[in-house]
Amino acid sequence: MISTNDFRTGLTIEVEGNVWTVVDFQHVKPGKGSAFVRCKLKNLRTGGVVERTFRAGEKLSRAYLERREMQYLYREGDSFELMDNENYEQTSLSGEQLGDNVKYLKENMNLYLLTHNGNLIGVELPNTVELEVVATDPGLRGDTATGGAKPATLETGLIIQVPLFIDTGTVIKVDTRSGEYLERA
Repeated sequence: MISTNDFRTGLTIEVEGNVWTVVDFQHVKPGKGSAFVRCKLKNLRTGGVVERTFRAGEKLSRAYLERREMQYLYREGDSFELMDNENYEQTSLSGEQLGDNVKYLKENMNLYLLTHNGNLIGVELPNTVELEVVATDPGLRGDTATGGAKPATLETGLIIQVPLFIDTGTVIKVDTRSGEYLERA
């Protein structure tokens, strides 16, 4: 059990049979009445974010997630083959289970499978990945790093906005949390 006074960003809790992670929280002490904790919770199964209010000091069940390091091997149709780095067992996941993370997967990439009580909750990717630009408009003379942005298609099929000086064949770093261009690799 964990008290709402001990909330911090990234904490996983169990509320009404669902597993949630604390995205944001705020302790509020009004002039009248008792204190309360207002927080944003993200459902780890569906990805939905809701706002909830709890009384200060209220006890909730803490959800313990098991993180297993896996290596992405290859894609076969709509299934993605992963290998456990400890015992070399292979696991197959569907594109639906991976969600938007499919856009960042590269062969031989390490990631974490998150499970709760033996049920798959989600996949945790590294914060950044290096991907090659396979298609973009050519850069023009006079393009600068602070100029504008243009769409670029990456090797995984992901389309993001990149600075004007990026050309086809350039390897760039992409933030997997926001899907934004970071820098050239």
